[in-house]
Formats: sequence, C-alpha cells, structure tokens
Amino acid sequence: MAVYVCVPGINMDKENIYERLEDIFGHFPENISILEEQIDIDLQMEYFEYSRDLKKKSGPADLNNLSQNLFDKKYPVAEKKHLLVQLAASEEVSAYRIIEKYLDNPDAGLTDWAVLAFQESRMLLQSKLLDEDQVFISTGLGGKGAKLRYFAVFINSMGKPFSELQQKLIRTEFDYHLPKYDAEPEEVCFMDDYCSVLAVIPFRAPIRDLFRQVVDECNQYGGFLKESFIVTNVKKLSYEEINDYVARQDNIEDDGTP
Repeated sequence: MAVYVCVPGINMDKENIYERLEDIFGHFPENISILEEQIDIDLQMEYFEYSRDLKKKSGPADLNNLSQNLFDKKYPVAEKKHLLVQLAASEEVSAYRIIEKYLDNPDAGLTDWAVLAFQESRMLLQSKLLDEDQVFISTGLGGKGAKLRYFAVFINSMGKPFSELQQKLIRTEFDYHLPKYDAEPEEVCFMDDYCSVLAVIPFRAPIRDLFRQVVDECNQYGGFLKESFIVTNVKKLSYEEINDYVARQDNIEDDGTP
C-alpha cells in the first residue's frame, strides 16, 4: 500500500511531523520518501485531490494512447494534467518511464504537476514490487534525503537592523547547533530587523527546542533577539508577509488575547 501524506503546515507550539505520523500509523513508518522539490502547497493539494477522484472513476488506462497525447505538442496542455494523473495511477513500469521521459522536457507550467505524478508513480511501483507499505511525505518547502526543509524568522528585539557582530553571532550559533541535530543550514539572510533561516532538519529533531537554543545562546550577548520566532514548512515568507505576521501578533499581545 502507498500512503501519501501532504502536510500543509505545522504549528510548532503543538506538534511536529514525527508526532503526526505516529498518530496516523500508530508508530513511525519505516519506508518513507520525501518530496524534495519546493512545490506550492495549494498545487499539491489540487493534485492529490484530482488523483483521488480519478481513481474512483477510471478503469484500465491505454498507455500507448496516453503517451502519444502527452508528447503531442498540439494536445491541450490543460488536458495533459489529466493524462499525467492517469499514468501515475497505473502500476505498470512503462507508465513510470513515460512520465520520467516527459519530465526531461515538460510543457510550460506543467513541471511541478509532472513531478508529483512521477513521485506517485514511483511510490506505487515500490509498494507493488517490494510488497511493503510506502509513505510519501510532501510539504511546501520539500526536503532532502530523510530531512524536511523549514523556514524560520527571528526578530531583533530592539526593532532595528542587526549589527555586523550580531549577524556573525547568529551565523556562528546556527553553524554550531544545527549539526548537533544532524540538521543543515542552507541559507541565512538579514532583512532590517529580521533574520531568516532556511534549514533541512530530521523528522525526530525537536525543532522548537533547537531554535530556542540558538535564541538563548545569542541572547547571552545583549538579549537582542525576541523570544518568539516564526517557523513554517509551507514556503519562504517575503519581507511583507513577515511584517504582516509580526504586526498581527503584536496586535494580539496588545489586546491581551490569548
């Protein structure tokens, strides 16, 4: 059996993906694949809903006809979404190879859809050939190997841009603390009074505790970071989106709303 778990977002104060998987399966599953590409979460949800509905209605697929239409440049691109989902639902190796070949030169706007079809097809084949349950995890930010990617934002408590010394200290603490959890920092950026970090982190790592340690260590040198921070696995937030989120949180705190 192949199980697809699309994770649209995690509330880091209440749960992590490791705990969610244990709740779903009663244990942590062994055979896990992670979508590595960063694909919009709404598109992922659209794909998996489309795939689920198609499986309820469709019978055996004519692979030759599907392949011919998929590589026909005159065939409507919108209809090719349907073809890809049909191919992905097949348990034939030839269907997997068709999608794989199409990914080498997909139509404009269909790359992400084709990636999802390719991953679904691969999972079905693995489940059939190995006779083992397979679990496919997808988030908006994707992952790397057995790790998921997270985007975190830290805020200068003074409300001003980080100094060069503060920037160096933050980078140093991330370089020190993340490897202790087998996590990898991929990108550290500074935007006025915000610091954003993109990192890949193992399932079992206590993400909130990890980032809390960085904040606590940095605050040993002047208390320049706010205790609260933002963590998401949905997408990289823009400066405007971070501003909006922080403003909403400030309003909640000012109103005394729990």
